[in-house]
Amino acid sequence: MQVEQFFASLWQAYTDVTPQAHSIQTLFKEQGETVINDHVAFRTFANSPIALDKLEPIFEQLGYEVYGQFRFEAKHLKARCYKHTSDADAPKIFLSELLVDELPEDCQAIIAKLIAQIPEDVVAGPEIFWKKRLWDMPTLEDYLTLVEHSEYAAWLSTMGMQANHFTVSINHLANFSTIEAVNQMLQDNGYTLNQTGGLVKGSPELFLQQSSTMADKVDVTFAGGEARTIPSCFYEFALRHKQADGTLFDSFIEGNADKIFDSTNTK
Repeated sequence: MQVEQFFASLWQAYTDVTPQAHSIQTLFKEQGETVINDHVAFRTFANSPIALDKLEPIFEQLGYEVYGQFRFEAKHLKARCYKHTSDADAPKIFLSELLVDELPEDCQAIIAKLIAQIPEDVVAGPEIFWKKRLWDMPTLEDYLTLVEHSEYAAWLSTMGMQANHFTVSINHLANFSTIEAVNQMLQDNGYTLNQTGGLVKGSPELFLQQSSTMADKVDVTFAGGEARTIPSCFYEFALRHKQADGTLFDSFIEGNADKIFDSTNTK
């Protein structure tokens, strides 16, 4: 599979549950912009058939290599980022996994029931990244238990394997030179932004500024028949700054990412 086809398939699955992405792109295009994707991100469970180490070879087959590792203690996550080895314009990839054994025992038991349903050989090709749920829908009770201790786990239990966000590269926009201008345009058009740590995460001094919408919502039916509206996926915006050597910062910042995760919070 070619990289372009990979991201096209991801985009289709992503926009199925994130209609705001299409409407936001339309806003930019109406102002003469061409929207370029900076990166996508995925979530998964550690110690499972879809653990980070089992998914990473798929990226390698697509021509990607790992170039950064991160640890989010409070959210019980570890993550890696990837960039293409020969195409500098290809979107970067951020893959995080939940360290399930750090959660309370009741959460571990709930997640164990989900993981037990995943076939051991499920990671057969790039299509794993838009397979969505590989397990039955949890009960509402189990979902709410996960929400209490890990919004990340709750989201993953219902949304499964798919890109949880795409990212507009502000560097490639012609008419928006600041992230504040992008945020203002979004707010003027009625979009709710993630305010954890402020609308803008990061700074020019850290060489990366990011913001994001709050996730769209989808209606689901939990095991047992209860219907609820829950968060799906969101859209991010990133402005990268030049470092002292004149090169553009191309990695990620833990403090920023930790706050961006909250874009899929239930409240």
